[in-house]
Amino acid sequence: MTVHFIGAGPGAPDLITLRGVRLIRRCPVILYAGSLVPRAVLDEADPKATVIDTAPLHLDQIVDHIQAAHAAGHEVARVHSGDPSLYGAIGEQIRRLDALGIPWAIVPGVPAFAAAAATLGRELTLPAVAQTVILTRTSTRASAMPAGEDLATLGRSGATLAIHLSVANLAKVVRDLEPLYGADCPVAVVFRASWPDEQVVRGTLASIRDQVKAAGFTRTALILVGRVLDPSAFPDSALYAAHHHHVLRPRAEGTEC
Repeated sequence: MTVHFIGAGPGAPDLITLRGVRLIRRCPVILYAGSLVPRAVLDEADPKATVIDTAPLHLDQIVDHIQAAHAAGHEVARVHSGDPSLYGAIGEQIRRLDALGIPWAIVPGVPAFAAAAATLGRELTLPAVAQTVILTRTSTRASAMPAGEDLATLGRSGATLAIHLSVANLAKVVRDLEPLYGADCPVAVVFRASWPDEQVVRGTLASIRDQVKAAGFTRTALILVGRVLDPSAFPDSALYAAHHHHVLRPRAEGTEC
């Protein structure tokens, strides 16, 4: 018996991995985060499977269901949104399972920031613009940020920022980043990326707060900040340049190094 922590992807049922789908088909017990994972992701489940929405449950109750499945010898599909390694709250579950001697495994999934970038039609790393993406969030009632991970510190890098779980803190996001990125820095806020009701607001650090307020986004939205969202110019990468040679594309005879 194994508990499979499965990344269901950002929302669209066809963005889950094949491995994740096969496990959902196979497992007789499925626990899924119903507030973030659409029920359609579980359409491939066995009709006889026990399916439990964990949105209203606390950690002890979730572990109790897993223990009961373990005692019965049933594999468990523990389905989380996006990729479970990012804000998936799997760490505390794994700690409990280790203490109980219950085996587990992790199945990666498509993260929300990748789905948002696809919706925007943007590459988040462009030559001479930004070569780093920082995945972060802001302090909330549920969880504070560790020292040194505030936006004012991270923003000094000039990297592309993918800010999770923070649309309700947008005023602070703007206040912290505007001095570092400039009021004209492009911003995109993607609400429920890849879901049927997906919405996108594009603006700048100067305008985005009023735009998001008008759109009514209060949760389940990802904030992307950086010049890569609306680049004025950038050079081609060396990857496909004719003069760039490597082990799979040797330098043509007679050409200079």
